[in-house]
Amino acid sequence: MGETQAEAIVDGETQISIDVLTSLSQIAAEDWDACACPEDGRPRDPFTTYRFLEALEQSGSVGRGSGWQPRYLVARMDDQVIACAPMYAKGHSQGEYIFDHNWAHAYENAGGDYYPKLQIAAPFTPATGRRFLTRPGHDVTGISALIQGAVQIASENDLSSLHVTFCTEDEAIAGERIGLMRRWSQQFHWVNDGYADFDGFVATLSSRKRKNIRKERARAQAFGGEIVSLSGADIKAEHWDAFWHFYQDTGARKWGTPYLTRAFFDIAHDTMADDMLLCLAIRDGRPVAGALNFIGADALFGRYWGCVEDHPCLHFELCYYQAIDYAIAHGLARVEAGAQGAHKLARGYLPVATHSLHWVRDAGFAEAIARYLEAEKAAVDEEIEVLTGYGPFKRATVEEQE
Repeated sequence: MGETQAEAIVDGETQISIDVLTSLSQIAAEDWDACACPEDGRPRDPFTTYRFLEALEQSGSVGRGSGWQPRYLVARMDDQVIACAPMYAKGHSQGEYIFDHNWAHAYENAGGDYYPKLQIAAPFTPATGRRFLTRPGHDVTGISALIQGAVQIASENDLSSLHVTFCTEDEAIAGERIGLMRRWSQQFHWVNDGYADFDGFVATLSSRKRKNIRKERARAQAFGGEIVSLSGADIKAEHWDAFWHFYQDTGARKWGTPYLTRAFFDIAHDTMADDMLLCLAIRDGRPVAGALNFIGADALFGRYWGCVEDHPCLHFELCYYQAIDYAIAHGLARVEAGAQGAHKLARGYLPVATHSLHWVRDAGFAEAIARYLEAEKAAVDEEIEVLTGYGPFKRATVEEQE
């Protein structure tokens, strides 16, 4: 990328300068987090905080050789940082979970170079959250400036496209108004309806589903050891050693090469222990399976799972039921269980819409994608409606949630 600066005009007169940074070390943590997590206490989610993005960068999970080259956007007005965005120059479409491989193939078959492209995202993280990070009081101005700047930089560098994945619905609406194409996808979330405990949740399920979940929990608990949920100082270095083996095994089977390096877990242990919940199955003093979650202000985000021993239903217990237990105990509004997985439906996780935004430089290709997205939205809407109808809740409960 040659051009690394841009300017945006908002409201016809307000001039905002936009810089592209190749490292978070080029901006103070307090300036970034004033936009990324201005709320008091725990951030809505940790995935755009300085500490999470810095852990990715310092560990080599992003950067040279990863296909994720940091190009952080920073918008300033009167020398004050008013907005920023985690942007990356991508040399592939891995680790995004909003799939555009077919777009890339079509573009390249037509003689174009789809890569590199620009991606505004929390790397390797299919969790909805703010992507256009704004200092309080600068929401409209900051979002408009960041979108204008990102499109300008992509265009001036002759890049094929710009993508904003797992943004909030409000951001999707704002981006669409500015001229980006909006895309709908779906994943499965568990919603806390004020349950007092896990039994209160399963009481809302149909009889057959209720019995099945209780049976699965009993089978999982009978694996021959104990299940523990750890956070903060309770997570020790040896727990990460074990979890790294789980992560390696799952990553190798699912996508070839795990995205996160071993160093990420060491850095995150030092800077993010309070943001994480590690659920482990321990047998004879040795962890044999585990699931890693990240903790937000009102949600628990399920991220990674792995095991070195196979035990019936242990995956469901560690990934889904332990997460529900934690959310109820801590008053969290929902559990986001990650990408895909219709098997989550029977365990109380219902389909919800997720959103992304896209800009494509070639007008003809953009028109074709717009038609595709219109048809895809209709299919996603229908799928959500059908899957919700097959959910495990009693009929009256489903109608109330709708």
